[in-house]
Amino acid sequence: MDTEIIRIENPDAKNLIFGQSHFIKTVDDLHEALVAVVPGIQFGLAFCEASGPRLIRTSGNSKPMIDLAILNAQNVGCGHTFFIFLDNAYPINVLNQIKQVPEVLRIFVATANPLQIIVAETEQGRGVLGVVDGGAPLGVETAEDVPKRRELLRKLGYKL
Repeated sequence: MDTEIIRIENPDAKNLIFGQSHFIKTVDDLHEALVAVVPGIQFGLAFCEASGPRLIRTSGNSKPMIDLAILNAQNVGCGHTFFIFLDNAYPINVLNQIKQVPEVLRIFVATANPLQIIVAETEQGRGVLGVVDGGAPLGVETAEDVPKRRELLRKLGYKL
């Protein structure tokens, strides 16, 4: 077995969701879930088929987001994984609906941080071992940091 660390291409730090599913129907069901939950959402998704023609299946309503999803799906190349790149929405807006799609097995990460995917390759194919999301902690939150965190949440519209 060989391992590889793949840096996710995301030059504009868009929010993305990386997960695993089990069926070609995933593409249509994810598309429907996304457009049903956030009016005006812009997104692109790419799903790596693991059997049959083993194509990268795509959908979305934003060509730049679709292209970004395809690029990263090609780079990672693990069967039954999917990328969703978001614009005009945050993962917190759509994660519950994505998790409720029957074909979705797991969400590895939802982030806009720099991201690396750790991949194992065997004679059969490639699989995800894990993800590295952003950087390691630099310290522990202090009393002065709490109001800054809450202000960010207010700015984003998640706290009154």
